[in-house]
Amino acid sequence: MSEIVEIIDTLEGRLKKLVEKIDFLEKTATQLTVDLQKSTQTIQTQSEEMDRLKKQYDTLKIANSLLGSEENKRETKLKINSLIREIDYCIAQLAE
Repeated sequence: MSEIVEIIDTLEGRLKKLVEKIDFLEKTATQLTVDLQKSTQTIQTQSEEMDRLKKQYDTLKIANSLLGSEENKRETKLKINSLIREIDYCIAQLAE
């Protein structure tokens, strides 16, 4: 009879440890999920900032070319031609 009581006590102890471990793992999983969401948000914010800075850089390159810089003259001409085509397309759409 005492062996059965010892086995039951051992099982109860193991079950308590398992429940504690499950609680710990659930808390850890929750924290990791929160950290992942924060990291994802940070990456998205940085990506948007990087896109904004790239556009600003391209605009500055074009402005620099228009001021007489020889470095980006070809790119500026291509950009201007592209803008002219877009304007022509818009005018054609309005004319219809």
